[in-house]
Amino acid sequence: MDLTKISIAAASVLLGLSISGCKPPHHPANPNYAIVKPTVKYEPSTKSLDKMVKKLQGKPYVWAEEGPNTFDCSGFTYYMYGSMGIEIPRVAREQAKNGKRITRGELIYGDLIFFDTEARRRGKITHVGMYLGNGWFTHASTTKYEIVYSNLDTSPYYNKRLRICRRYLPETQDTIAAKSIKKPWKTKKDIQLETAVQKVIKKPREGNFYVQVGSFTEKPKEALLYKITREGYHYKIITFPMNGKQISKLLIGPYKQKSDAKALLEKIKANIQKEAFIAEIR
Repeated sequence: MDLTKISIAAASVLLGLSISGCKPPHHPANPNYAIVKPTVKYEPSTKSLDKMVKKLQGKPYVWAEEGPNTFDCSGFTYYMYGSMGIEIPRVAREQAKNGKRITRGELIYGDLIFFDTEARRRGKITHVGMYLGNGWFTHASTTKYEIVYSNLDTSPYYNKRLRICRRYLPETQDTIAAKSIKKPWKTKKDIQLETAVQKVIKKPREGNFYVQVGSFTEKPKEALLYKITREGYHYKIITFPMNGKQISKLLIGPYKQKSDAKALLEKIKANIQKEAFIAEIR
């Protein structure tokens, strides 16, 4: 099979799609089964994975693709690890047989989690995602047809279907990556401000003051919820009827004093939602 011709054809299709503004078909009539090995661009670390996770969210799901612009579930994990020079099998069932087997309680950022997503579960591996922490994982969804965030702890669907957890990232690299996340160029004032903010974030969840992130006619997107928890905040969703529709309010908090909520408002505006505001709910 001529990989050059395949690559040129694939590039032409993607160019046409970008011009038309349409997404590629999720299950092409003639899938490209040639495996394209990713170019090594990063050092193997959680920091490198984090860069790719943020960059690739929302990319389209396409069966039998492994990037750089479209992915199926195992193509997504194959691409991320291959981009760090770590070779893993291309398909989910083979990825689940390799690496270091770990328990759910041992999961850390970068571990791969494998599921049986068939209607009648028989233990067969049919889907894979990458664990991020606090129950969150990223994956090329076969229902939303793009790369999304989901939560293992709050989703009964994924919770019941989890089968195997594997670790491919060298653990020594994980330790190095964790240390490298700290920014040595922060000033003393920056550190004092962050310490003060963290004290407010970790206050007991009581009170009537919140930072309202937004109102929605549907449930807030999981990507937004993940962003909030990743920043270290607690959130609450309250729903109520309005004009025949169910409205959801997404709130960060609660906080006992209004000054506590105000102390976080600018940070939340900068990092999560620029239209956020203080709300008192009793």
